[in-house]
Amino acid sequence: MKKKQDTKGGVPDIHPENHMKLGQHIASIELYTHQDSAEPAYQPVLLWDDSGATLVDTGNIGQMDQVTQAVEDAGLQLSDIKRIIVTHQDIDHISNLAELTAEYPDIEVWAHADEVPYITGVKPLIKMTDERLAKMPEAAQSAIRSLFDRLPSIRIAREIKDGELLDIHGGMRVIHTPGHTPGHICLYMPKEKMLLAADELRVVNGELAGPAEAFTPDMEEAVRSMHKLKDLPLDNIFCYHGGLYDQAPSVRLAELLKSLEQS
Repeated sequence: MKKKQDTKGGVPDIHPENHMKLGQHIASIELYTHQDSAEPAYQPVLLWDDSGATLVDTGNIGQMDQVTQAVEDAGLQLSDIKRIIVTHQDIDHISNLAELTAEYPDIEVWAHADEVPYITGVKPLIKMTDERLAKMPEAAQSAIRSLFDRLPSIRIAREIKDGELLDIHGGMRVIHTPGHTPGHICLYMPKEKMLLAADELRVVNGELAGPAEAFTPDMEEAVRSMHKLKDLPLDNIFCYHGGLYDQAPSVRLAELLKSLEQS
């Protein structure tokens, strides 16, 4: 793997904390909505080994410079990325996908089959409706429409399936967790006993929580999906929104599931 190069005079240090080590060869990419934000809004995950690097999700519109900086600060280059796993179609997960694959066409994109039509622009994103778009500032509308125009350029190299063990990074299990979106997936790493929960779970004020109900079209199905997670041996749960949860995660997940089912 390439080592970090001197970026003096290159990409600016947009935020003093733009990545966090999660394990040996695992780091979170911490993306901030503003330079003075206290906490990252979005947290893709970067993993690497002798087979190359894997990026799980790509952040929101306007955050490509932050992604670049964080990857370099982790000791890699964007050209080291061999594959991008998309956990689901939401705009804060796919916004830099077209740019990355255009700049580095050898990067493979992996996603669940139920998400592919949305990621590639065949179908409109479920939650980014015309009504929602119309309520946004003109600049945001323009940026999102530009993103929509680029989605058809994305090619899916591999459709990953529920229960599939990916032969990367010591083995990574795909867990299909629909509800937040039809093809939403979590990724489980047995060696680290770590779950990459994407948006199926969040950390809110230091506590593990379920998906954001306002952005989860089928909350009942999302809660049912949690049953696939509750028996996993877990030391850590890492959420795209909120980051790391490591306080008896299995116990807390069982409590959360029970609470959500009773509400």
